[in-house]
Parts: sequence; C-alpha cells; structure tokens
Amino acid sequence: MDGVSGDIMVTSTNRKCSAVTGSARKIKDNAADWHNLMLRWEKLNEDGFNVAAYIVNMRLSQNSQLQLVDQSSSLSSASAAPAAPAVGAAELQDECCKLQDVVDKMVTVVKKMEQLMTSQRGIQDLEEFQFGPEGRKCPLFHTWNTKQFKLLSGVLWEAFSQELKLKQTILQELAHTETSDLCMVYLSCWLHQPFIPPQIRLTLESVLLETGHRPL
Repeated sequence: MDGVSGDIMVTSTNRKCSAVTGSARKIKDNAADWHNLMLRWEKLNEDGFNVAAYIVNMRLSQNSQLQLVDQSSSLSSASAAPAAPAVGAAELQDECCKLQDVVDKMVTVVKKMEQLMTSQRGIQDLEEFQFGPEGRKCPLFHTWNTKQFKLLSGVLWEAFSQELKLKQTILQELAHTETSDLCMVYLSCWLHQPFIPPQIRLTLESVLLETGHRPL
C-alpha cells in the first residue's frame, strides 16, 4: 500500500502512557489492526492478480487453439468434425481454486474489519452512556472525538466490503469470459481496486496520525 509499510504493533514505545487506558487504548489498538488488515489485503490483492492474469492467459491460449482446431476441421474432408480437446482444463480448474482461496481469505479480512467497526461503535455507545449524547469534552488524542473514529471506521469497512463484492464477481466470471477485451477489463478492475481509491488510504493515515502511530 502506498505510503504504508510494515505491521504496526501497539507497544509502550509508540504510545503516550497517559493516553492508553480505557477507550483511548482500544481505539489505538483498533487503528493498528486497521493498518495491519489493509496490508494483508494488499498482499492478497497482489497474489490474486497474479493468479487472475495466469487464468486469462490460459483462456486466451485455449481460444487460440480451439480456433485452429475449427479451421482444420473446415478444411478436412471428413464427414464429421472432431471434438475440440479440453486443453488444460485440469490446470485451469486448479488456478480457479487458487483464486477462490485468495477471495476466501479476503472475506476473512473484511469480516475482521467489520468487527473493528462494531468495536468502534461500542466505544461510541459507551462514551454516550458515560458523558451524554455530545460525548466527552476533551479529545482522547489530538483533536478528534470518538464519533469521528466511528464514522471513519464505517467508511473504511464500506469501501473494502464493496471491493470484496467486485472481487467475487470477477472470480465467478473470469474463467468463462470469451473475449480478450473483457478479460482485460476484469484484470484492470482487480488490480486498480475502484472501490478503494487513494482517499481511503488517506483516511487510514489520518487515523494513524491522530492516534500517534504516525508522528505529526
């Protein structure tokens, strides 16, 4: 992920001792978890793209071979054309299973993101119970209140949830796509992740800055 590298671990060396109790501790832990899950997602996205590209190359190769078979059949004097061979069918199935495994792991990542969002909502509910609808008067870290963390957590989860749906669609369609142009569209969508624009990464960075994981 651009501008973000390496897992973030919450330790006594990267947090203020006065700010790591109660809600502040939980929010800071959640921020680190968001970072690590997004790194995990980016690695899965790269792995999935490599598999998807291999599937596309296999499909295009199959189509080319089938076209050659058809041409040979039309020139043949035989009364019945031979059946087209299932070129690389087993290998194609294996690659589809690999892509399915990647998407399954992405599902797990998004479920963990949803748990973080639910956790953040719980913190917000607790703050309202303790301090009323307006929440605490003093921010837990620099300037944000608890509600802002909840809202941004929802924004992050929604983006990755929508991107996961796109990945699942590509998984279902990729191996059955006949045209090279549509294959390239699927590959481009997988690689560039339209539901996770740069603003989403900036949202994460702002959370890390606010919670002290990034220096101001």
